[in-house]
Amino acid sequence: MKTMHILSSLAFVALVSACGNTAEGVKKDADKAADKTAEAASDATTAMGGAMKTGEVKTAIIADSRVHATDINVDTDETAKTVTLKGTVKSDAEKTIAGEIAAAKATGYSIVNTLTIKP
Repeated sequence: MKTMHILSSLAFVALVSACGNTAEGVKKDADKAADKTAEAASDATTAMGGAMKTGEVKTAIIADSRVHATDINVDTDETAKTVTLKGTVKSDAEKTIAGEIAAAKATGYSIVNTLTIKP
């Protein structure tokens, strides 16, 4: 009977210990999942910020009658804080104006103006 009691006690200790390990494992898994969720949310926020900046710059260029914006593409790299203008315009003056508009709408960003002249 004493042996049975000892075996029961050992089984109980093993079970409690296993539950403790399982609980710790669940906590670690939950922490990892929370970290990945926060990282994904941060990435989504960064992407959304870049898309919004692209829209602001493109809308301002389109709204300015001095620039023929139909062949202008605006790309924003939110991480690098860079706005890039690509495509073609009709004159050097339009290229300059488009760059100035981008700089005014994207304060704090570097402007890379790769627009080419196509009269």
